[in-house]
Amino acid sequence: MAKKALVTGILGQDGPYLAQHLLSQGYKVYGMIRRYSNPNFENLEYLNLMNEIEYVDGDLTDEASLMGAIKFIRPDEVYNLAAQSFVGGSWEQAKLTTEVNALGVLHLLNAIKYFAPTSRFYQASTSEMFGLGLNKHDGMQDEGTPFHPRSPYGVSKVYAYWMTVNYRESYKMFAANGILFNHESPIRGIQFVTRKISDGVARIKLGFAKELHLGNMDSMRDWGFAGDYVKAMHLMLQQDEPDDYVVATGENHSVREYAELAFKHVGLNWKDYVKTDPRFQRPAEVPNLKGNSEKARKKLGWEPTVSFPDLVAMMVDADLKRVEKRNR
Repeated sequence: MAKKALVTGILGQDGPYLAQHLLSQGYKVYGMIRRYSNPNFENLEYLNLMNEIEYVDGDLTDEASLMGAIKFIRPDEVYNLAAQSFVGGSWEQAKLTTEVNALGVLHLLNAIKYFAPTSRFYQASTSEMFGLGLNKHDGMQDEGTPFHPRSPYGVSKVYAYWMTVNYRESYKMFAANGILFNHESPIRGIQFVTRKISDGVARIKLGFAKELHLGNMDSMRDWGFAGDYVKAMHLMLQQDEPDDYVVATGENHSVREYAELAFKHVGLNWKDYVKTDPRFQRPAEVPNLKGNSEKARKKLGWEPTVSFPDLVAMMVDADLKRVEKRNR
């Protein structure tokens, strides 16, 4: 009998890539969707997955709906990818961010504890939990680096991280945290800086825009490909014992470098088009994130396959096609 996996956040970026990988491994995949009047399946359509997934209603802020979904499916594995995931917006929506990202994980863990206690649970943690936390030895963040979140988003994820650890230790549940550093793809949300740049480059190249407004150009991030990172999620739940893992490339690049590569890919000089805009500055910045994923590489056998320049080119090419089609 095929394994059953429940994926929350199925309409986001990671959900479709994870579903694609699980389906390739023979899983039956259930995708949880909040009750929308008009849900957006664009990301699933991009990967031709619309008809490959069984959809169930559920909302992380409604514990009863989660209990109903878990009781109905009795999944072998649960991947919690649902979140208010935009760091910049978490200041304006701090309460919502907390209810979804923090308390929502508690609700989901309770549902699993009561109705599918043998399920294996994956919690999508984030490098934003580290904030200003640094490993004193090499300046890279690993599983032992202290957390010092710098946004309501980061704070909410720290709560979820420790609640996952607590349920693992208290109830002997198989619960693992994947501390994923920034990972991007052609279906990244348009509000995220990488996609904002690739979309802006495409619109400028095709004559539909003249400028691109960005915030802090000096922020350094460890960027990888989402399609690589979901494979690490799956590997975490195949181990004999649950644990927490950093997933990262081990190299970081500035927003400026990302913009430079993106414009260069279409034969343009970024300095002619990019304008820094104070509206996009955050109240508290995280200047530098770079992950040490040695544990994941050794224990899981995981390796990233897409380089930073190839990732930038992939996203720009996808947005060129998207913008051209939209304005045809």
